[in-house]
Amino acid sequence: MDCSIVIRAFNEGQHLGRLLEGIRHQTLQDAEIILVDSGSTDETLSIAASYGVKIVHIKPEEFTFGRSLNMGVNAATHELVVIASAHVYPIYPDWLERLLEPFSDPAIALTYGKQRGRPFSGLSKKRPATKFSEHEIFARWFPQEANPRQNHPFCNNANAAVRRSLWVRHPYNEMLTGLEDLAWARWALTEGHLLAYIPAAEIIHVHSETPRGVYNRYRREAMAFKHIYPEAHFNLYDFFRMSAGNIFNDLWHATQQKKLLSSFASIFWFRCCQFWGTYKGYRQSLEWNWQLRQTFYYPRGIEADQSPTRDVEPIRYNK
Repeated sequence: MDCSIVIRAFNEGQHLGRLLEGIRHQTLQDAEIILVDSGSTDETLSIAASYGVKIVHIKPEEFTFGRSLNMGVNAATHELVVIASAHVYPIYPDWLERLLEPFSDPAIALTYGKQRGRPFSGLSKKRPATKFSEHEIFARWFPQEANPRQNHPFCNNANAAVRRSLWVRHPYNEMLTGLEDLAWARWALTEGHLLAYIPAAEIIHVHSETPRGVYNRYRREAMAFKHIYPEAHFNLYDFFRMSAGNIFNDLWHATQQKKLLSSFASIFWFRCCQFWGTYKGYRQSLEWNWQLRQTFYYPRGIEADQSPTRDVEPIRYNK
């Protein structure tokens, strides 16, 4: 099955090589790879060139998430377009194969796969583990159970694929500060299409953000969400309630996993920055949808995350 892969990047030299190496190990070969670069000054471009990647440039002052993605999809030559962040990498060699399988159903407009953080063990300071709360968010947003005919718009462009013919009819919104994937999926559903969530299409998503970075990420996503859903609101009561509930859940899971001491401080600052950013983004809006509030913000239940084993040998990356 032929596909194009669009990767958006800015100074991703530390991570890009691992993603491109993972693509080389896929059971589906000869994918067209397109890097949309927004002014990298590190080794990002040289790494991409060494893998024969097609490079599309966007000026930093012209960058938006939707605009850079539109440029990448426009450069693609195949009907199925995989979208991947530059700081992710696939776990298994059948990542592309699993991600694209649902398109055999003509009703499917978009697929997306499971995301997990970088594991805790065996890491150097140069490659730190994902913050514990980020692991909890991934487990909440990307469960173990597949949903092959999803009828709600949650998805994530760090690990997704779309039909280019539908994108031609409706490109990504270039004005949003984030969540262009959610807005596009919402449109696809109104057109009678469906989404597919495929946990077997699993990647590691590397986030190494400072408290300020976490705050800014959730603030801009809240601003985008408010634009998509004008009735949304998030007040100070929500901030305190969401922060307390998620901190409690994180502390409980960290205790069960024997990671409390190493994660204690980051749990508090991460969740406070997450929901303070959300509050600042939503503070002038109205009421929002309960199901979407559940999907985006509520902690998962107090249960262990039992990742299923697969009969597929994972990719063995160089350290």
